[in-house]
Amino acid sequence: MLRDGFYELQARTVIERVPQAAGIAQQWAVSPYRGCAHACRGCGARAAHRKLGLDLGRDFDTRIVVRPNVAERLRAELQRWGGGEIAVGLGGDCYQAAEETYRLMPRVIAALAGAGTPFTVYTKGPLVLRDAELLARAGARVAVSIAFVDERIRRAVEPGAPPAQARLELVSALVEAGVDCRVLMAPVLPLLSDAADQLAATVRRIAAAGVRRVEPVVLRLPPGTRAWYVEWLEQAHPQLVARYEELYDRAGLPSPAYEGRITGQIAQLCRMYGMEYGAPEPAQGEPKAAQLALV
Repeated sequence: MLRDGFYELQARTVIERVPQAAGIAQQWAVSPYRGCAHACRGCGARAAHRKLGLDLGRDFDTRIVVRPNVAERLRAELQRWGGGEIAVGLGGDCYQAAEETYRLMPRVIAALAGAGTPFTVYTKGPLVLRDAELLARAGARVAVSIAFVDERIRRAVEPGAPPAQARLELVSALVEAGVDCRVLMAPVLPLLSDAADQLAATVRRIAAAGVRRVEPVVLRLPPGTRAWYVEWLEQAHPQLVARYEELYDRAGLPSPAYEGRITGQIAQLCRMYGMEYGAPEPAQGEPKAAQLALV
């Protein structure tokens, strides 16, 4: 069903396994939206759009699939959930513009909180502040993505996302509101945002925003995402294409040596600015019953 430019799709199952290559701590996720108006070129969720009969490039950026029944299905599935932490918003930012129309997140938060299930919301969207009180009361974690502070890079690879300064102000406001907030420094872009001075500038401004923890993730290029990203790279930075081919394996994971070097630099910068480094320990809820079997 098409409504206000969004595609409504009634979901049969909403708790889905997170691909190991995603680089985050949670193994399961729920996404109220598929596709994302932030149009981040390196978004790892692009391939799922193909399963919906849409292309993983511009359709992913402009044809947002909404799951209006997400909270009802989530509540039903949580009745048999095993209690592990759930990521919210990996298939598309759960606080993108569609949320202004559909207001799905308050009901998603209520379902998770009511079941005693720990969760982390992943977002770049300032609209999350609308639900700050709900999130704080639920004991939720929020990870705001700020991978770099160079606006030229942001306009090129995250054209629909808020500027870095707006996101820095967002994390300050979330911290002030009592929300457990960290910065997901992701994705660090090889040869584009990984220079020592770029990393230092980003971590310095994150620290100034009052955040106590930074979790870095180097760009992943899983099938689908890789083709879309490399197509852009060939146009914008053709001299880098061969180096990317050397850096990434067939699964789209960066070289362990390269990734270790970059995350090591970020860890050192975090220590310098008195911040914790890496993902926090997964939160554990109270299991309701036997774990839900999903396909």
